[in-house]
Amino acid sequence: MASGLIPFLVMAFVQLGYVGMNIISKLAMQSGMNPIVLAAYRQIFATLAIAPFAFLFERKTVPKLTKPIMFQILLSSLTGVTGNQVFFFLGLKYSTATIACAMTNLLPAFTFILALIFRQEYLIIRAWSGQAKIAGTVLCVGGALVLSFYHGNVIEIGESIIQWGYAERMQETSSSAQANSFLGPFFLIVSALVWAVWFVVQADMAKHFPAPYTSTAYMCLLASFQCVAIALCFDHSASAWSLTNPIRVISALYSGVLCTGVAYSLMSWTIERKGPLYVSVFTPLQLVITAFTSWALLREEIYVGTAIGSLLIVLGLYSVLWGKNKEIAKKDENGEDIEEEAEKKAEKVKNSELGLHSSMVASNANNEFAAS
Repeated sequence: MASGLIPFLVMAFVQLGYVGMNIISKLAMQSGMNPIVLAAYRQIFATLAIAPFAFLFERKTVPKLTKPIMFQILLSSLTGVTGNQVFFFLGLKYSTATIACAMTNLLPAFTFILALIFRQEYLIIRAWSGQAKIAGTVLCVGGALVLSFYHGNVIEIGESIIQWGYAERMQETSSSAQANSFLGPFFLIVSALVWAVWFVVQADMAKHFPAPYTSTAYMCLLASFQCVAIALCFDHSASAWSLTNPIRVISALYSGVLCTGVAYSLMSWTIERKGPLYVSVFTPLQLVITAFTSWALLREEIYVGTAIGSLLIVLGLYSVLWGKNKEIAKKDENGEDIEEEAEKKAEKVKNSELGLHSSMVASNANNEFAAS
């Protein structure tokens, strides 16, 4: 039970951290911070945060860096770190935190398709587990779309006694900016696609390089150079890199330390144990958490569409997890059967060898007796 509960709690914590990052990063960009510069600072702080853990916990057990592993780390830094975060922050700049959460829910569908292509996930349509994975993925994405684009009537549940003025003003300004831009959703879709590539690469790399802290440190270090180079190409003024505004410092530290250094290590740890689809399917929880925090902190009203979308997401999440657990249980059962069958075969071979040896000894004894 603990082996299944711990990964669940870890991924729920990761999604909670991303909800806070969306709001704080939006505030930083509204203060005038370049989103690519924010991505560069995020990698720098992430590298400084995760490197000590890699040294303390994995310096004696880290596997040897081979050329294929180095290529996978480079590919992971380009897709899951640099590509994903640059496009995500650009999409967040030209949209809202809610739309960013909604578009991120394309990740399970992209990951599922790519995992099937690269044979990291197997789909047996006739099996209940395969049907549950398909239905769960559809429900998660469908619930995210319903929650994002359908409102319906207001559900009367009272008002929250908590309010956050900064976040409330951020929502008002971002809503007005959304109506004048079409770039945001496009960048967010690209971000989800390249992040799905990272999940697939990470699943393969975890088999040959099971060192989540070290691999995350390497990825963030390479991404730091990549993001700084990209940011300097677009804006090399000193004011763009200024951290005098407190919200910029908070956003860079929060997104770098928690949402990259800690989150990527936790996701790598979970991917190694549960696979890429298990991790990606938790992404829709961002919308559920965002809906609740918006009601609690911003005093927003909850609509029928919010309730329906949240219910679909929870049902879809349970369906995919049920399908994955069924597959893992079946795989373990088959593995035990194979071992038992191998032991039986080995015992049969041993018995036949003993029988052959006994017959040869008896034959030799008879021959010696006849000769005498």
